Amino acid sequence: MQLKVPPPQPTADETMQLRVPEDGIPAKSGISSISGNSDDSPDEAEISEASGTASSDSSGTLSRRRRKAPRPSPAARLVAVLGPRLAPVLGPVAAHLAPHLRRLRPHYPRPGRTGWQRWIPSWRQTLGGFLASLGLSTLFLAVAYAATDIPDDLNTYATQQDNVYFWADGTPMARTGWVQRQAMPLEEVPEDVRWAVLAAENESFYSDPGISVKGITRALLRTLGSGDTQGGSTITQQYVKNVYLNQDQTLSRKFTEAMIALKLDNRMSKDEILESYLNTSWFGRGTYGIQRAAQAYYGKDVSELDASEAAFLASLLKGAGLYDPTLSAANKERAVERWSWTLDRMVAIGKLSPQERARYRTFPAPLKSNPLYDTGEQSDYLVELVAQYTKKNAHLSDKDFDLGGYQIYTTFEKDREAKLTEAVTKARTQAKADHPKAAKAAHYGAASIAPDGRILAVYGGPDHRKQGYNESNATTVPAGSAFLPFVYAAGLEHGVRKTRDGEPTPISGETLYNGDDEVPVTTPEGPYWDRSGRKVAARNDGGRSYGQISLHQALALSVNTPFMQLGMDTGLENVRATAEAAGLLSSSIGAQVPTLSTGSSTPSAIRMASGYATFVADGVHVEPYSVRRVTHNGHKIALDKPPTRRAMDTGTAREVQSALTDAFRAAHPDAAPADAETAGKVGTTENDTAAWYVGSAEKVTTAVVVYRIDLNKSLEPLPLQGLDGTGTDSVPYGIWSRAMSPLG
Repeated sequence: MQLKVPPPQPTADETMQLRVPEDGIPAKSGISSISGNSDDSPDEAEISEASGTASSDSSGTLSRRRRKAPRPSPAARLVAVLGPRLAPVLGPVAAHLAPHLRRLRPHYPRPGRTGWQRWIPSWRQTLGGFLASLGLSTLFLAVAYAATDIPDDLNTYATQQDNVYFWADGTPMARTGWVQRQAMPLEEVPEDVRWAVLAAENESFYSDPGISVKGITRALLRTLGSGDTQGGSTITQQYVKNVYLNQDQTLSRKFTEAMIALKLDNRMSKDEILESYLNTSWFGRGTYGIQRAAQAYYGKDVSELDASEAAFLASLLKGAGLYDPTLSAANKERAVERWSWTLDRMVAIGKLSPQERARYRTFPAPLKSNPLYDTGEQSDYLVELVAQYTKKNAHLSDKDFDLGGYQIYTTFEKDREAKLTEAVTKARTQAKADHPKAAKAAHYGAASIAPDGRILAVYGGPDHRKQGYNESNATTVPAGSAFLPFVYAAGLEHGVRKTRDGEPTPISGETLYNGDDEVPVTTPEGPYWDRSGRKVAARNDGGRSYGQISLHQALALSVNTPFMQLGMDTGLENVRATAEAAGLLSSSIGAQVPTLSTGSSTPSAIRMASGYATFVADGVHVEPYSVRRVTHNGHKIALDKPPTRRAMDTGTAREVQSALTDAFRAAHPDAAPADAETAGKVGTTENDTAAWYVGSAEKVTTAVVVYRIDLNKSLEPLPLQGLDGTGTDSVPYGIWSRAMSPLG
């Protein structure tokens, strides 16, 4: 039996099969010839393509697609055009340099060498690599320098300054602003202070280009070794970091800092850079700039520093937290060492003589705390008044004022302010003990003013941070009988009319008026009727009647009824004009009805003190002011002078002051020496919503008011409920006498 194995079947090409249609390939297919074996079975096909590739279209036929030759690149076209022209020039140069370039070209391993020497480059290769690196580095730095711009805007904290307020004696009172800084011109910084800083930080400042290559290299090595880039900065670089960049310790920031420092050194003078640096550097204790540092550590201006103190302040630039000796014993040790080293460096660079250095053997210990304290409690009320006055009279916008840099010298006397605050605080404490319920809504306003308009002290409230409402400047409660002196002054100035068309008749302190209680008020036409159809009558405290009484005596005894009639006889328009001329604001003057004369107006304590001060000043009124002088970074700012006017005749003012002197002596005969220039008057209201005392001693006038308002409900005055004391023991008078003591 024979096993027959069938022949193998032909397999299809796995990649491509060329199938010829049964009808043959059309002539237009682009195939020039097909040759095969004798039985016409296609065994091998040769397809000639003239200018394309054969592909099958949708009908199964083959077609040609012409492909364009690629277009030469612009570089190739440029070479084709310029090559023939430059060949005569570049050819000899290339022929000359070719041998040298071949020598510089590295061949590794080097031929003709054995062992490890095969891998060591030749001196030519080393020199070529160095020159290439130098060229590339120079090119990189040149591009980086050109591409780096000095920022247009400084960091916010680099331009922000604080405003500092001073007492009348020149000592610091308070400051406002989130940063303690005051820019000072370089000419006001002593030479010893400048060179102490330069000796400690950058003695080559005036000769370097703004950067230190040695320092930058050291910072780079530290970064590569431990990631610390501190150190090595010039003063110019430190200034750039302070005002343009951030404090990040990174190579990118360090590089940008160097580029800006180079440009800045070409744009600004060395003195300008040093001045800016001294005004923006951090010195600890919340201070920026050498001026605030001098005040924070030594309580003096920078112009008053000596070389020893300057050397210590210069040490703080290394890190105030490490060199402020008040923080720890270790800090003190470091500070003393750095202070001594800085003085020695000043000698070494010729900026301090050995003889001067010998004088500084004792470390100049700084103050234990910063005297430039923040505002708070009572001083906030003072700052609020002063800031408003400064912006108005120096013509400063809120934006300009808030940028800071202003030194504001106030009229407030520190000792007088302390006594007034202590007196009111004692009264508040007593009220809480005696009348705890009523005391919850109690308010006490007070102000002291000199005859020339200076506000010497105010009491605005218990704590501005808890109650921003200024009690000394509030116009919410009536003046009551404290208003009577202005009615008396108006009568003395303008005279009285008993008939509608008659001429004014002069009056004096001896002129008699009816002092009985509930005397009807009359006009030339008869009784004065109110809108409800009732006759208007004045009332005296306690319902007491005095009969015919002189105006001088009526004021001395605080008899109300004569002055309501006097106001009508003088003319309420004249009463109003006299009160305004004396210092009361027109917005606080009451309506022109008979009660105007008995105190329906609502002046503040400041304005009442100002009005009474006009009597002390012989009738000349100066608008109250709280600022004597303003400077901005040491330069004087123009400040409008307070308006001054003659409010009344000298004789009128002296008569009113004489009656007020008798009023004080009648109520408090033993409170002051007989020859003391002391005067004052109590003020009460008909509905018991306010109690006043306004008086003068030693030419200073103080007004005190006590009232009740529940600020959580409304601004409507409430009855005092005993907070004003008694007639013989008045709370407002008690505050006044303690604040003004000694009386004469």
